[in-house]
Amino acid sequence: MLPSMALPRLHLFEFNDSSWAPRALRDTIVESLSRTLAWGHLLRGLVAPFEEFVARAGVDEVLDVCAGAAGPARILVDEIRSAGRKPPRFILSDLQPQVDAWQAASAEFPDEIRFIADPVDATAIPPAIAGGRARIIINAFHHFSPALAQSILRDAVDGSAGVFIAEAWERNPLRFGTFVPVGVLALLANPFLSARRRWQKLALTFASPVVVAASLWDGLVSTMRVYNRQELEAMVAPLGDRFEWTWGHHRYSPAGRGYYFYGVPRR
Repeated sequence: MLPSMALPRLHLFEFNDSSWAPRALRDTIVESLSRTLAWGHLLRGLVAPFEEFVARAGVDEVLDVCAGAAGPARILVDEIRSAGRKPPRFILSDLQPQVDAWQAASAEFPDEIRFIADPVDATAIPPAIAGGRARIIINAFHHFSPALAQSILRDAVDGSAGVFIAEAWERNPLRFGTFVPVGVLALLANPFLSARRRWQKLALTFASPVVVAASLWDGLVSTMRVYNRQELEAMVAPLGDRFEWTWGHHRYSPAGRGYYFYGVPRR
């Protein structure tokens, strides 16, 4: 068991969400993280609370508003199907759509995964997209500043059937080490498994220290950008009592622990 650490939140930059960083580098980091989540079973403990959220929200579709390379959606669909249950349909969206990755995910799970190819702003989702759907943000909420994060939550309360937020780690840089072995393997394998910019990714990964250095930086920074329970509850406090909020932990190893925080309309 790793000790808890009361650390301040630091909103430092990450390469993977910086427009000035090369696209091949950003894609490498996001794609490698998706494989780390899958190969390390980092989201397996999230299945039960996620299914509970879907049931309480009363929906059969969820809008993944920060879908990245579709890693979380693919993992949750596969885990739920493997358990013999029917997953909800996932609608992938992002401000920076990764259409190639989403097409592959949809081809693998045609009944469960679809996507919106145009950019979607999580702080102002159009009613035509939001209507009747709950929203999920998995391993991405830490990318947003407090003001943007609260705007996302406000928009979800105003126009969705519920919102589910989860991170694979808490604000503790020691927890970064719990998935480094799998992460390094995913990073080295990524150029060979990637569908686009393969030669650029090979060069960045094996001919320079750029990918390793940037990935280590982003991983450590991510652990310092994650919101804690008190900060999330403070964000939703001004939004009134229309939603009921739930907090909990999910585990993926003796030392690996993440959290989930979700809200559904009060009945």
